Amino acid sequence: MMIWLLRSMTELSSRKWISRLTGGFAQSAASRHLIARFASMYGIKVEEAEKPLTEYRTLNEFFTRRLKAGMRQIDSNPDQVASPVDALVTGAGTIREGTILDVKGQNYTVEELLNRSPRAASYLGGYYMVLYLSPTDYHRIHTPVTGTVVEREHVAGKVYPVNDFGLRHMRRVLSRNERLITYIRNGFCETAVVKVGAMNVSSIKYVEPQLDEVVKGDELAYFAFGSTVVLLMEDDSFIPRDDMQVGLKVKMGERLGRLLPKP
Repeated sequence: MMIWLLRSMTELSSRKWISRLTGGFAQSAASRHLIARFASMYGIKVEEAEKPLTEYRTLNEFFTRRLKAGMRQIDSNPDQVASPVDALVTGAGTIREGTILDVKGQNYTVEELLNRSPRAASYLGGYYMVLYLSPTDYHRIHTPVTGTVVEREHVAGKVYPVNDFGLRHMRRVLSRNERLITYIRNGFCETAVVKVGAMNVSSIKYVEPQLDEVVKGDELAYFAFGSTVVLLMEDDSFIPRDDMQVGLKVKMGERLGRLLPKP
């Protein structure tokens, strides 16, 4: 009964106008008075922020803050995939016959996640990672590999929560929510970076200017509030690091695994 009630409330609160309303407040001058309390409540490492708290004009500006130079080390090996975000791994594994298995008890097809793109055919036996950003985390998204951006797609959708409750109890959240998908190709393979919007996220935005040639660690996009990034690697192109598993905490720039050269 309780789960049914929470699910119903979430369905109502996932409407775009509610998300825009809360997002609008987060971008207002009045919201700046909540920054210190917000940072304290979520245990945010304010010493890593590019600026002192008093210099952020809105809660949203603080939430999308950059970090001081040198706060994250980017794995420089060309055959290594770097984490695009600070996140908790909530799903990882081999894609089985086009299906991403058991993300909090639910399965997803690559086709639905990639909005029926013809490119999905290259990922039917690849590897996936689901990276959840909590309010505590740094919220800018960086490129996981060096290469060429071959396509960008915006997929309109809902704004359901992508936290533990949302993934377990809402129906197929990752493929129903709004998404920005970036496909990056290099000498090893193609990588799909799927940025999934969430409840109270006013928008997902690309960093401007949008570059076609990207270097691992470059800023790619950012969320206004907590959300999820799904990384997909093509068939037979990736070996995860030995300790890759659900529950692993990773930092932006940290090694996730190794790309394999084309035979």
